[in-house]
Formats: sequence, structure tokens, C-alpha cells
Amino acid sequence: MSAVPQTKPAFPIKNPNAFFIGGKWEKPSGTSKLSVISPVTEEVVQTFPEAQPRDVDRAVAAAREAFDKGPWPRMSAKERGAALLKVAEQLKARLPELATTWTTQVGAPISLTRYLSGQPPELFEYYGKLIQSYSLVDERKGGHGERVRVVKEPVGVVAAITPWNAPLVLLCYKVAAGLAAGCTIVAKPAPETPADAYILAECIEAAGLPPGVFNLVPAGRETGDYLIRHPGIDKISFTGSTAAGKHIAAVAAERLARTSFELGGKSAAIVLDDANVGHVLKSLVPFSMPITGQVCFSLTRVLVPESRKKEVLDAYVGAVSGVKVGDPMDAATQMGPLAMQRQLTRVQGYIQKGKDEGAKLVLGGGRPKGLDRGWFVEPTVFNEVQTNMTIAKEEIFGPVVSFITYKDVDDAIEKANSTIYGLHGAVYTENAERGYEVARRVRSGSVTVNGLIVDPTMPFGGFKQSGTGREGGIEGLDPYFELKTVYFA
Repeated sequence: MSAVPQTKPAFPIKNPNAFFIGGKWEKPSGTSKLSVISPVTEEVVQTFPEAQPRDVDRAVAAAREAFDKGPWPRMSAKERGAALLKVAEQLKARLPELATTWTTQVGAPISLTRYLSGQPPELFEYYGKLIQSYSLVDERKGGHGERVRVVKEPVGVVAAITPWNAPLVLLCYKVAAGLAAGCTIVAKPAPETPADAYILAECIEAAGLPPGVFNLVPAGRETGDYLIRHPGIDKISFTGSTAAGKHIAAVAAERLARTSFELGGKSAAIVLDDANVGHVLKSLVPFSMPITGQVCFSLTRVLVPESRKKEVLDAYVGAVSGVKVGDPMDAATQMGPLAMQRQLTRVQGYIQKGKDEGAKLVLGGGRPKGLDRGWFVEPTVFNEVQTNMTIAKEEIFGPVVSFITYKDVDDAIEKANSTIYGLHGAVYTENAERGYEVARRVRSGSVTVNGLIVDPTMPFGGFKQSGTGREGGIEGLDPYFELKTVYFA
């Protein structure tokens, strides 16, 4: 029996055949289309126009005009903050639409998207309130007693480029912080998942933000490359793969455009010898394979003491084998399909590579029974994984978890740090302070003791090749400011 097809043919969008540029819904310059394909039915749900370089030129010009001559950067922080709170209210009114749009495009379970779709309005509310009390001017005294003001000013026009896995959440991290700082935005969502960015544009329009402050031009890779090279762009904020981030960094370096990156991950969950397995499973099961493993901070490497390997592995496999895979619109479903055909091909390739390199497949690895349509793959667990194996080093972006044993804490830390990535991680122990000490030795941007938490009001980002800069929290504003020192002689 197949998963129930998604029958709704369109998204709740007023102008799906236009771009939002300069405060208006503008016709595209070309005829190319982007297709949103259901990962459940493998059928086209809806098409959107694909931006061309001429459309990018218009969007950048509108954002440039809004920044250079418009009111937004010159408003008081309180005025900008109040405007962002209006956007938050508009997003709150559309929460059910945000959830169904996310699930339809990506295949994430509706139970999860209903919960996480609260983050976009939360981000606008957080930055809308924060900027109203945030100090933009620091009064200082110079070395010779002179008066000095160190001022934070908006960096300028920002290209916000986001991936397909959590499209609106990741876009709002950038847009809410950038707008709070006084920047203007050109948003380029992933070509596979443009729909919820249209809802955001409608909310910004309804909130009455000035023309050109937010501009939307969904496009593919070639037009995206044109955008990052555009001389009218002052800063690029990118979330996506490390490979793409390196390319953008190289392009930006040519003109020293400002950049911030949230990139790939290969997060380790370190289970210490005193951990309670029941406590471990509560967060490890859902967060080792969230959104079918298509999340950068997934806990895809589980490090366990050699003496407890069988106990922890058996418990984890027993729990994961009970995960309900199926139609993501069903509230009882815990795991939907992969988002795209290419993702399925990619994940299947990694599973085969794991087998070929000597890892032991203990669960999954194939298509779930009864699901003969859609890009489904079983929750997959490998044992006897070595740190030099491909599945232990590379980001798979699928529901594939590797169990790795360690001899002592030093060995665990060395193995946890043995990748090019350093985005997130977890430490499980009955002694929270011991967990904290281990967390401090893990080379990653964030670590959770006894769980997995990513809080939009706290900084998130990576060490090493997991990125530069931070998103979320007070620190999430920093990439959108330039510092100016004003001396009074």
C-alpha cells in the first residue's frame, strides 16, 4: 500500500507567478519555471517563475535604493523593531499554512512542522524586541581623554541564500536579524522550495515595511552565482553545503564582500560510561534522524564505551525500528521521505559505501515495505564503524547513523573531533558538570548536555568547515553591522 498522495495542488500564495521587488509583485523577465515536486507522489505540485540575471538586477537596485536613500536604515531602532513585531503577528496568523507548506515541499512530518513553524514568528519577535533595547552607540574615552563614539551601522544590502530542508526557518534567521540591524535584503530561496518565502513576502508586505527593504527572487545555481558576484551586494549570508560555502567565500573575497556561513555538520553524540540509556534514547532517537536526517545538526555519529556498546546499540536499534515511516501529512508519521530523488540516490550511495568499507549494517538500508512510491528510505544504523570510513567522515544528509566505540574519554574526544566539521554535538551523562567538561573539549559551535537543543535566541554556528559567524541570539546581529569609530577632537 502506498503512502496517501497529497491532493492539494497549490500553496496558499496570492502571486505565485511574480517576484516581490521594490514593494510590488513584478512580472518575471523570462519564462523559465521552477517545479516543486512532492517527495511523496513524485509529481509536480506547483511551478514558480525562475529569476534571471535581469530580475536580480532589479531586486538589487530596489534594495540598494531602499538602503541608500530610503527610510529603513534611518529609522530609529524602536521603529524598526515595531515593524518587525508586525511581521511576527502576520506570520503567527498563518502558522497552519507554514506547516503544510513545509511538509508538502520537503516531506517533513506534519507533527514536526507544526511545532517548528513557530520559529519564524519567534525570530521576528525576538529581534524586533532586542533591537529596541540594543546599544548601537558606545560612548568611550580615548587614550588622551578625548571623547569617542563607537557606532554599529548596518552593513548594507544583504543577499540571503538558503537551502531546501528548513526553508523558512533558515531564511528568517537572516531576514529578521538583517532587517533589525537596518539592512535591506535580496532573498534567494532554494529552487526546490520557494513557496514559504512567498508567504514571508506577503507578511512583510502586509506589515507595511518600506518598498525595497525585502525582495524575493527564487532561482537556481547559475542565477545564484550571478547574485553573489553582483557589485550591489554588500554582504552574503549563506546556509547550505560546505562545498557551496567555499565557492561563495572565494567569489566574495574578490571584492571583500562581507560573508557569514552556516554550513555542514557531522555531529557526534558522546555517551559516557555513566549515562542512563533510557534518558539517552529520549533525544537521541528523534534527533539522530530529524526530517529524515536532512538537518545539519543531526547526531549522526554515536560514540559509546566499548563496555556498553551492545547495551546502547540494542536499545537504540529497538527504538528506531519502531519509528513509523509514511505519509508526512499523517499526524502519526514520525519519518517521511527524503526531499528529492537526488537525495535518495545520494543516501543509497553512502549506504552501499558503508557496506563496501566494512561497516556492519544492523538496521534498514532499503525502501520501507508498503511504500512503493515516493523517495522513502528506511532508518539505517551501522555498527563497527571506524573514523576513517566515508560514512563517519562525510555529511550524508539522510537517516543513516554510525555507532563508533571508544576506550576512554580522551579517545572519545579525539574521535568526536576527527572530522572537518564542528557544528553541534551532545554529551550524555548522569553528571551534568562532567558533561560540561567534556563539552568544552568538543570542537563544535554548540553542544547539548543530555539532549539536543537549538534555541533561536542563542547563537548557532560552527567551528572548522561548519561555517563562520553565528545566527540567532544577540550574536546573530553582529554579521549585519559595520563598526565606525567617531572621534571628537
